[in-house]
Amino acid sequence: MSLAVVDSGGANISSVLHALGRLGVEPLFTSDADLIRRADRVILPGVGAAGRAMDVLRGHGLVDAICSLTQPVLGICLGMQLLFESSEEDDADLLGLIPGRLERFRETEGLRVPHMGWNVIRSLQTDEFSSSLDGSWFYFVHSYAAPVGDWTLASSTHGQSFSAVVRRNNFYGAQFHPERSAAAGARLLQNFLNS
Repeated sequence: MSLAVVDSGGANISSVLHALGRLGVEPLFTSDADLIRRADRVILPGVGAAGRAMDVLRGHGLVDAICSLTQPVLGICLGMQLLFESSEEDDADLLGLIPGRLERFRETEGLRVPHMGWNVIRSLQTDEFSSSLDGSWFYFVHSYAAPVGDWTLASSTHGQSFSAVVRRNNFYGAQFHPERSAAAGARLLQNFLNS
């Protein structure tokens, strides 16, 4: 099986590559649209701002390539957010593969933004990708959240309920960092590789 990890300009690339290596996978880190199209699986990682990430994808000519993929694609953290239509962050138009707009968490007394640290996820739908992880804890770092909708496989809560794991057709997403989430994160990555 071939796996392409998209060069989206994110800072979590080396930790994602190492996590995949621990699972026995040698991914190709690339911004080449043809190599991405030919891969059996694709991971879209990301850390940073939505607008800048979309600029990087546009600069590499990857927006249409990613949107046309038919193989399983996993967006991680900002990569998951990019699957949605738009974000309040930078008022950015995103890939538009999942309906919805990301909004910033509202700061209230006792609620820190960004949402940073370990949090539990709760399954909302049965799916081989994430159902076995109901009640597992994952490591989150984000200030913007995707709404809960019919694409939400699992949610979490940080002052409000938000999509923690999503799926629409062949596009999967994890708002947390599986590469930093110990055994539960490794299981999620393995589930994706097995999809």
